[in-house]
Amino acid sequence: MTKSSEKDRTTKTNILNATLELIKTEGLEKITLRKIAAAADVNLALINYYFGSKDKLINETLKVLLASFQEAFSILDEYSMPPKERFKTFLLQYINSIMVYPELLQEILGKGDISFESQLEYKNFMKTMGLNKIKMTIQEITGVEDSDILTMMMMQIHAAFFFPILMACKQNAPIMWNPIPIEKQIDHLFSHYFAKYS
Repeated sequence: MTKSSEKDRTTKTNILNATLELIKTEGLEKITLRKIAAAADVNLALINYYFGSKDKLINETLKVLLASFQEAFSILDEYSMPPKERFKTFLLQYINSIMVYPELLQEILGKGDISFESQLEYKNFMKTMGLNKIKMTIQEITGVEDSDILTMMMMQIHAAFFFPILMACKQNAPIMWNPIPIEKQIDHLFSHYFAKYS
């Protein structure tokens, strides 16, 4: 690899990392190319050179971020672990990833005003693979075979964790309780929700 291509890769990575950090601290809708350039310590021309536009930069940044969300789903394929442990490990990684970027949960669910190619790719992944992996894991834990019931159980489990994250995203949302560590929440939910399947 030449010094020039190494420098290009480093600069692109710095821009993507600065964009990720701004998404985390300011939210997707509030970031500007000027803020990104300042955070990455580059000029605007370089951002345009590497990415062409703000939308393309955001799309590339979201691809990096959503890929990390998708990685969590690979845990559900680790059949050497018992299904409940596999599901818990998946939930911990997935929820912790989303909690770093809570406003993205709204965007992923289509509740925001922004639509990007990477968001559509992620939704397609969820529809074709992600949700099925979750349902199959719940089926392993419970023995339930009815697809509608498995879907309902999946939605109830998701709501238990993602509703508080969505509420935290809302401006002036009331604080409903002191945060309890996610692992403790998962353990508590599992001990009640899956009690009859133990």
